[in-house]
Amino acid sequence: MHISRSCKLSAVSGLALALCLSSPAQAQQASDDGQEQADESGGNTIVVTGLRRADALQDAPVAVTAFNAQTIEDARITRPADFVNLTPNVNLVETQNAGNAFVVIRGITQARNSEPSVATVVDGVLQVNPAQFNQQLFDIEQIEVLKGPQGALYGRNAIGGAIIVTTREPGDTLEGSITAGIDNGFGYYVRGGVSGPIGENGGFRLSGSWQDTDGYIPNPFLGEDADPVENLSLRGRLMFDLSDNVELDLRASMDQLRTQGFYFNIVNDVNDTSLPVRVNNAGIDDRDIYNVAAKITVEGNGFTVTSITSYDTVSEIITGDAFDFLPTNEAFCALASDPCFSGSIDLNQSQYLDVEAFSQELRFESPANDDLFWMFGGYLISTDRFISTGNMLDLDKGVFPVYREPTTNPDNPQYSFLSDTQDNFAWSVFANLGYQFTPEFRADASLRYDHDKRKNITETPNAWLGYINFIADQFDAAQSAQGDVRTRSFSDWQPKFTLTYTPSGDFTLYGSYSRGFRSGGFNQTGVGVVAAANGIVGVDDVFEAETADTFEIGFKSQLFDNMLTLNGAAYTTQSKNSYFFVFLYANSTQNLGNVPKTRINGLELEATLRPHPDVTLNAAWGLTDSEIKDFPDPTVIGNEAPLISRTTFNLGAQFTPDIGGGMNALVRVDYRRTGRTWWDVYNSTVRDPVHLVNGRIGVENDEWGLYAFATNLFDEEYNAEFSPGGFVFKARPRVYGVEATARF
Repeated sequence: MHISRSCKLSAVSGLALALCLSSPAQAQQASDDGQEQADESGGNTIVVTGLRRADALQDAPVAVTAFNAQTIEDARITRPADFVNLTPNVNLVETQNAGNAFVVIRGITQARNSEPSVATVVDGVLQVNPAQFNQQLFDIEQIEVLKGPQGALYGRNAIGGAIIVTTREPGDTLEGSITAGIDNGFGYYVRGGVSGPIGENGGFRLSGSWQDTDGYIPNPFLGEDADPVENLSLRGRLMFDLSDNVELDLRASMDQLRTQGFYFNIVNDVNDTSLPVRVNNAGIDDRDIYNVAAKITVEGNGFTVTSITSYDTVSEIITGDAFDFLPTNEAFCALASDPCFSGSIDLNQSQYLDVEAFSQELRFESPANDDLFWMFGGYLISTDRFISTGNMLDLDKGVFPVYREPTTNPDNPQYSFLSDTQDNFAWSVFANLGYQFTPEFRADASLRYDHDKRKNITETPNAWLGYINFIADQFDAAQSAQGDVRTRSFSDWQPKFTLTYTPSGDFTLYGSYSRGFRSGGFNQTGVGVVAAANGIVGVDDVFEAETADTFEIGFKSQLFDNMLTLNGAAYTTQSKNSYFFVFLYANSTQNLGNVPKTRINGLELEATLRPHPDVTLNAAWGLTDSEIKDFPDPTVIGNEAPLISRTTFNLGAQFTPDIGGGMNALVRVDYRRTGRTWWDVYNSTVRDPVHLVNGRIGVENDEWGLYAFATNLFDEEYNAEFSPGGFVFKARPRVYGVEATARF
């Protein structure tokens, strides 16, 4: 019998969820523990757990794209952008600010300083801050991207969908792997993991990643690259069977990133990539993330109890140039007859974020194989956040970080300063109920109630509130003072109903209604009056909560004796109070406004063809059509919603032939077209379609592999981000290199 290359590798490395195709697979059943289970033909299937129960991927009544461990390795998925670019109707807006990477799923967007548009869950633990999302991916077992509101299942921030990341668990024997490589940065990196038993009832896994590169985007003014990176990530996991029915899962992780910040260009057209980066201050962007979590699972008589406790900290300090991001002698103020600012002709800036969060979830659920599935529980999270922003006078002596207090540094005097503390406490209760009426028909209903209480305290010293209070006087608005307290509560119900019809083992039809909810919050103190003074509508000191109601129908099919997998979905969403971003140059603040109503319609198709065990071909297409239905400025009504790409299109091919001597070759090519993208509510500029090609080629056996790779193979030039005011951030150019992997 032919044993496929992916089966051989998964057997060596202990990958429990590899997709092995020794022969066309038949209908398969998910095992009780959510792992894959072989059918009579010897094939296996990917099992997804995003619906809080184990389902074969093709049986799950939800639009989900899943990547198992073998695909993650073959496609060289090492950061979120890699799997996002393989998923239809999902985009990632990457910025030069490491803590800001915006996931856009089916037109549900994210913006700077907003809550995320997607719930990201790592080993059962919900990430609590969007600054945690853009990290290195290593030693990963599986990634699931669920599209459409998942609030009834995941609650907080699942308004656009959910991303479920499962890291590799400890094994029963000592095993591991290590990958090392170099690229044209010039950069090098190492990542890997090792796992083994602890006594008779426990196991450990240690994994990590280190990246060091000089960068890829030149800054000719400073004679160096603008985007050097030093990134250290570590993760440890311990699992113990405390008794026959009690399992303890302990997890700790850290991520330390060191790079540079604020190297924008200012243009009118997002397609203008002609300007080089020419900031005179290299700046810094230092982000530290720490997490510890404990998961306890107790198997009772006819039920399971799960407790998940997590503690997270995120801090990020960013310094660099300010508008217009040119050397001081070329800045717009330098060309004026008098300096714009007292004692200086240019500004630089600093921003500081410090977040601490504690969360707890407790849920009870029925056995996985019962026709009647039920689950109920509760969740709470307490978050303390401090943020400060400010401008300093650029005296050509460098830019220095400013944390909780205005600087007194004479080489970089403070020009403006704002700071706020936010104390947030949120809780929710939820219940899910599903019943398999017949082998063909199933119904599921879920309901969740979320309540989020937020308190904002003005920490800005009174001496630095003069400009805001001056503007407030002009508009007869309330004065601001240090110690001012603002409180707001946001709450909503999140229902989800799904009907599933499976007339045969190779065809599934489903329909659903779901609501997603994302809490509102506070802009920094005094933003509302500054926005009004600058003629900006829709922005105030408070931004409102967002809801998204979605109706969806979809199908999943396996054709030609399972040689072809074809899935599709159509949906319509009404979004209320979606976010849009505004940068206020007057006080150097990043702010959120609300679009009262937006209609989003979309389609998705995904196909995978396996004409031979060594050949996989895939294609996917997504359409997102958005229209702003209500806005304070009537000229905006009818426009496309910001940050949404009209279409996505994917093509991919992988060839893994046996070349003899126990060796396999790997040849993989992935193409992604991201369609036209609008960036603000006024549709003032639209980015042309972006075409990206990634490739990987190599040889491997059970113990080692040697590969060459390239991302953005044809060196497509485009801007990854456009912010109102003309701020653009250059996308990463072509990156290529070689790497080697050893397994034991």
